[in-house]
Amino acid sequence: MKLTWNDAEDIGIALQEKYPNIDPLTVRFTDLHQYVIGLEGFSDDPKASNEPKLEAIQMAWYEEWKSNQ
Repeated sequence: MKLTWNDAEDIGIALQEKYPNIDPLTVRFTDLHQYVIGLEGFSDDPKASNEPKLEAIQMAWYEEWKSNQ
């Protein structure tokens, strides 16, 4: 599966699987950016992210994290 910045829900799931012990709300956007571009299957332009996209990913990840607590 190829992921892009617009796949917030799928990226949130992937981040939860890769980093299950991290509270997403404690992650700075600069670190979140690195986590996302480091995901297997991520194929978008690293420079194409912006604050609203990162926030949507963080919230999707948070929902996944919260449901696993």
